[in-house]
Amino acid sequence: MMFRKIRLFHQNRAGWTLIEMLVAIAITGIIALGASVSMAQVMNSTTRNNDYTTASRNAMNALHWMSRDAEMAQTISGTAGFPASQNLSMTWRGWDNSNYTANYTLVAGQLKRIFSVGSTTSTTVIAENINSSTQKTFCSSVNGTINITVTSSVGSGARVIDVKQERKISSRPNL
Repeated sequence: MMFRKIRLFHQNRAGWTLIEMLVAIAITGIIALGASVSMAQVMNSTTRNNDYTTASRNAMNALHWMSRDAEMAQTISGTAGFPASQNLSMTWRGWDNSNYTANYTLVAGQLKRIFSVGSTTSTTVIAENINSSTQKTFCSSVNGTINITVTSSVGSGARVIDVKQERKISSRPNL
């Protein structure tokens, strides 16, 4: 009996009213606005995370190669002026009596490693986006311990992300 009444009530209706359509459009608009704001936040967060990861990997890669060579080095020069006025130079003699030299230069944000074994030389860019400011990237040597600080800066404008990595390396004796 109740179903008959409901069926009779709806029998003469033939579609949506204007108010129902406006409510549906308003609800759809609110959902679309929320989705677009969420998407913008996801994109912004992804960009920040990518910049942080890039800066972190560049700084870690620079420290890896510099500390690897510093641990082998018998002489290290240029720590006081690196990177502003001097290149960082490390030399050592290998077990096979070969002379090894690793020079580090920082030009336009690229840290290059110029590696020589005897008369063979190779140049490799080991890190990019390295900040050349003397407060952010520098070396010092105190009592045979080399302190290396590398800062990688990625991004532009107000969204620059700086990642600073530091390492203390105890050098070989007689340094």
